[in-house]
Amino acid sequence: MGVTILTDLGMEILIPICAVIGIAFSLFQWYLVSKVTVGTDKPHSSGDDKNGYTESLIEEEEGINDHNVVQKCAEIQNAISEGATSFLFTMYQYVGVFMVAFAILIFVFLGSVDGFSTKDQPCTYDRTKTCKPALATAGFSTISFLLGAVTSVVSGFLGMKIATYANARTTLEARKGVGKAFIVAFRSGAVMGFLLAANGLLVLFITILLFKMYYGDDWEGLFEAITGYGLGGSSMALFGRVGGGIYTKAADVGADLVGKVERNIPEDDPRNPAVIADNVGDNVGDIAGMGSDLFGSYAESSCAALVVASISSFGVNHELTAMLYPLLISSVGILVCLLTTLFATDFFEVKAVKEIEPALKKQLIISTALMTIGIAFVSWIALPSTFTIFNFGVQKEVKNWQLFLCVGVGLWAGLIIGFVTEYYTSNAYSPVQDVADSCRTGAATNVIFGLALGYKSVIIPIFAIAISIFVSFSFAAMYGIAVAALGMLSTIATGLAIDAYGPISDNAGGIAEMAGMSHRIRERTDALDAAGNTTAAIGKGFAIGSAALVSLALFGAFVSRAAISTVDVLTPKVFIGLLVGAMLPYWFSAMTMKSVGSAALKMVEEVRRQFNTIPGLMEGTAKPDYATCVKISTDASIKEMIPPGALVMLTPLIVGILFGVETLSGVLAGSLVSGVQIAISASNTGGAWDNAKKYIEAGASEHARTLGPKGSDAHKAAVIGDTVGDPLKDTSGPSLNILIKLMAVESLVFAPFFATHGGLLFKLF
Repeated sequence: MGVTILTDLGMEILIPICAVIGIAFSLFQWYLVSKVTVGTDKPHSSGDDKNGYTESLIEEEEGINDHNVVQKCAEIQNAISEGATSFLFTMYQYVGVFMVAFAILIFVFLGSVDGFSTKDQPCTYDRTKTCKPALATAGFSTISFLLGAVTSVVSGFLGMKIATYANARTTLEARKGVGKAFIVAFRSGAVMGFLLAANGLLVLFITILLFKMYYGDDWEGLFEAITGYGLGGSSMALFGRVGGGIYTKAADVGADLVGKVERNIPEDDPRNPAVIADNVGDNVGDIAGMGSDLFGSYAESSCAALVVASISSFGVNHELTAMLYPLLISSVGILVCLLTTLFATDFFEVKAVKEIEPALKKQLIISTALMTIGIAFVSWIALPSTFTIFNFGVQKEVKNWQLFLCVGVGLWAGLIIGFVTEYYTSNAYSPVQDVADSCRTGAATNVIFGLALGYKSVIIPIFAIAISIFVSFSFAAMYGIAVAALGMLSTIATGLAIDAYGPISDNAGGIAEMAGMSHRIRERTDALDAAGNTTAAIGKGFAIGSAALVSLALFGAFVSRAAISTVDVLTPKVFIGLLVGAMLPYWFSAMTMKSVGSAALKMVEEVRRQFNTIPGLMEGTAKPDYATCVKISTDASIKEMIPPGALVMLTPLIVGILFGVETLSGVLAGSLVSGVQIAISASNTGGAWDNAKKYIEAGASEHARTLGPKGSDAHKAAVIGDTVGDPLKDTSGPSLNILIKLMAVESLVFAPFFATHGGLLFKLF
């Protein structure tokens, strides 16, 4: 069809170099963060430096040398780090058992497609050629599943370690000014973002090259086996998101309801028994869970694009550079994000509170603008001028500039979703201010306004997703949709840096309060946290938007692989699937919400018990029993994450085996359509309630001061809204995007088995 400017050798050098640069940059950022000392050790070097790493940290602004405060910060940091590490280890032990069991299932089901034969077989899409046996695909799919799962676990765990390393350092830097604290929190987020993006890319690239040694020219089988990588990544992400979400919100709701509403003590007050569990939860839910989630999205969008490309002209003609176009986009994305990060940490300095949110927003705009140029460059050097893309049985001719537009439309749709999310969740704009104002008349009106805001916030993101689907499908069929999802995720390193910044700032505020630091320092960490809340909502918007595109691309690949010619909604088989699929996100949300509610109930009872039975706790002369609250959250989340996880993992298997591929295609379409809407509204409702509470607490405007101060009736109503929103924005909402992706990628992996042995019930009648 045409040659590419970039040779195969050039591509094989470029991808790993970009990944290694990403890893090196993240380690350099970590080194800079580590220069901030916690404890009474001396700083690493003397002299002054723009970012303030080498100034003496022991001096308070007011000129007091307080070693006790620093020591206290170190102790609290250790407690949070130990709690998060022990929880993740416990969770990974349970999930590890599931992982091994599911890997065996993949091998047995896929191996049985051709009766465990070791003979070569005719290819699925071109019967004149022979492909490797189904048993080989079963074995390699199992290996890639385990690789994806391990990479996902490592991504989440490293993110948590970095966040717990950085939280106290951010608190200590806040004594020198809000700018210094911002840089530490943002650098730490960047460590996680770049490590995850580079690791995900490097592992996938090496896996493809190693598998290629066995598969040779059978690219159809090779990339079918690679889809296991996305399945492994997402299945770990599901348990991480659900388990971490239940942990963090049980502690948060318990701490807020008893501490703020009943006892009238500040947030993160050391007298509150649930305060350590709450801070641990930020790291296991918002950091480890989010890391695994976005890694899963990245892995799946790459796999979906590669599967479709393998049966298009790239795969048929064995054009390796064009074939790995999705990985080249991610490689350039790492370089673009690296440059973008320097704008926040080196080129411009944040000096005042009001500059924090604009600095984070600029990250999104700069990375999107630069990435557009990057995509144009990659499309020019890595794609032939014309090529064909597989489109449900026919080959559609596509030009390279059309593919550039597909990726670009996904990238810019992501930015639009990000800004719409920010408008609906930031307390700088009228929607959140209206929610805060509704607290005058109590919690009920606050809940009504918050729900309405969430429903309304779905409108523009859905149009953005719909337009990007239409444009990308018109140009390049299902492959266009897969690369549009990759476009949305191409700036994943920056997106994750912004996202991880939020929980780190939240922890920093908690540590400042617990260590008894001055009111001014708490104000600074609160300002960092409020901006972090909005950016976390933006991150969730990106994750949900990309999940919609990814699952549609996977759905297309599944329909092709299962040899379904058309998905006809009017046939009863498909329509019943559609109805059941649309119901699944509600069932899943019900499970996760109830889990948080029952765990929070236990937490509230324990916190009340300690306040009532430990003499001197309210006066601050006795220490609360933090460990019991940590144990309640751990036990609840481990126990409660299994049913929702089982629902998502077993549904495609049960439907595929009993009702066949047509009904399963209906289930996937239904869950995608309803899951996206619920996920966006849940995340934005929760984010708006949280920031409405912070708006009243900060009292930064005349309007906010009329509603406050902390402890007023309006503030208590806002706290109730916030606690209702907690499981919506941090458990159910973000887990739903994994539900829609995971069911689609699982169906794709098992498609050969379902097509051969599925639909048992319909075969009986």
